[in-house]
Amino acid sequence: MTDLVRYDLTAGTATLTMDDGKANVMTPAMLAALTDALDRAEREAEVVVLTGRPRMFSGGYDLAMFQGPLDEVARTLTAGGELVHRLLSFPLPVVAACTGHAIAQGAFLLLAADVRLGVAGDFRLGLNEVAIGLTIPHYGVEVARHRLTAPGFDRAANTGRLFAPEEAQRLGFLDIVVPAADFDAAVTAEVESLSRIVRSAHAATKLRVRACALAAIRAAVDTEFVG
Repeated sequence: MTDLVRYDLTAGTATLTMDDGKANVMTPAMLAALTDALDRAEREAEVVVLTGRPRMFSGGYDLAMFQGPLDEVARTLTAGGELVHRLLSFPLPVVAACTGHAIAQGAFLLLAADVRLGVAGDFRLGLNEVAIGLTIPHYGVEVARHRLTAPGFDRAANTGRLFAPEEAQRLGFLDIVVPAADFDAAVTAEVESLSRIVRSAHAATKLRVRACALAAIRAAVDTEFVG
């Protein structure tokens, strides 16, 4: 797709690999590349795997962006919210293969996937906004509310703490944590399992199960960054 997102289609599985050479920050270019890759996957694939470079899923937005013009900040956050909504309602099964750190907007993308696998190691996952002086956008609050445990949601959102993969799993950021040596095999197993479900039933049920969260995210994206 671009230098930022590599697109590989193999046996019905579209693998979208984020790699900006650093922290896979959610710049407008990265957000656009992911959107384009999802467009292609929706046409061609049966299952989607969203992953990152080794040791880094995504560090979230570029903090320097928040010091820029307000209209640019609003456009970037709107694009980020749209991507979360797109993933949460995507008609194909989405596996997030979290290769390392997943922070802030990176964690929101993780939370929007159907199945989230993490690799064990010295990585940190979570919502660090309040720790760095930012307020979590409403769309991020809603996807976190939908996917995290109730105590985990409150703790993660309000403290800005980042968590090791095993604790992140207990809070609801991840479904599965495996050693690095077993990671690729675990991802493959999830893809094979998801490839056997009926896609039309999956898509329709997903919209029912997530209706409240999707409506709240849609309202937030449409109104929070306007004016």
